[in-house]
Amino acid sequence: MKLSHLTAALVLAAALPAFAQDKQEAIALVDKAVANIQKKSIEDACKDFADPKGGYIQGELYVFVYEANGFMKCHATNSKLNNKDMNQLRDANGKYFSKEMRDLAMSGKTGWVDYVWVNPVSKELEPKSSYVKKVNDKYFVGVGIYTKK
Repeated sequence: MKLSHLTAALVLAAALPAFAQDKQEAIALVDKAVANIQKKSIEDACKDFADPKGGYIQGELYVFVYEANGFMKCHATNSKLNNKDMNQLRDANGKYFSKEMRDLAMSGKTGWVDYVWVNPVSKELEPKSSYVKKVNDKYFVGVGIYTKK
């Protein structure tokens, strides 16, 4: 194996555990948010999600809640998106990722939706993946991770 291939393999191997940890943290945050909504009113839960000290914003990870009709109920870090129709939102490649998230979650399945989005830290377009889960017939919750490490 050439030295450059070995170096690339080592860098990739080092990044994989961090990516797996990010995925586990995203899933745990979604589960925590779902439990909060089930325990409180949606309005109170959304206040918790937007509170920087509430435990629902963790570095690049944050909670967002969609309504079953595709409207953003609340976004932890960008309140300008609250109550906006997200059905026609596309990523940089033209993918209707919001619709895909809604369709997946509201089918009762959990899972990941991949898309390209601007990372607020790097200000660059980066691959992102959001884990989504249905709360009830009205809402689903998601948390996204940037997959470029």
